[in-house]
Amino acid sequence: MRRFSVRDLTLAAMVAALYAVMGYFANIFGLDFGVVQFRFAEALTVLPFLFPAAAPGLAVGCFLTNLLSPYGPLDWLFGTLATATAAWLTMKMPKWYLAALPPVAVNALILSPMWAWTEVGEVNAAFWAACGINAVKFIPTEALVCYVLGTPLLKLLPKIGVLKPSLRPAPTI
Repeated sequence: MRRFSVRDLTLAAMVAALYAVMGYFANIFGLDFGVVQFRFAEALTVLPFLFPAAAPGLAVGCFLTNLLSPYGPLDWLFGTLATATAAWLTMKMPKWYLAALPPVAVNALILSPMWAWTEVGEVNAAFWAACGINAVKFIPTEALVCYVLGTPLLKLLPKIGVLKPSLRPAPTI
């Protein structure tokens, strides 16, 4: 495992700040939290495919955004865990078109039960039904943000000269 350079730390900090600003902006319009959400900052979750240093920045930015969450400490913990896990898995994706898959899948798997727990309060048949309904409602909006907004970043960002030194070695694009 290589050490983070100053460039890596700067990139992670910039991603964290951008995610938080985008999250706070979306919150103004009520788009950030809940089963049906359009958290525009989630478009950034594809960045670890190109820039592994972006992964910790995504986790920090998500945590800062989740401080506004009506789900409180549950979202601070599980929402941040979901983003950190998705970022790590995105780094491992072999092809660019798969980079948006981990954020969609991991967030659906972790956040749907969190929302079901806040709705039902115990694990029973209603909890599992709520999990399924939450996932069905959440996946399309998360996929829309990650694929429609995030995937173009994978094509655009490698063309920006100042970012080239931070690219992972030989990404498959």
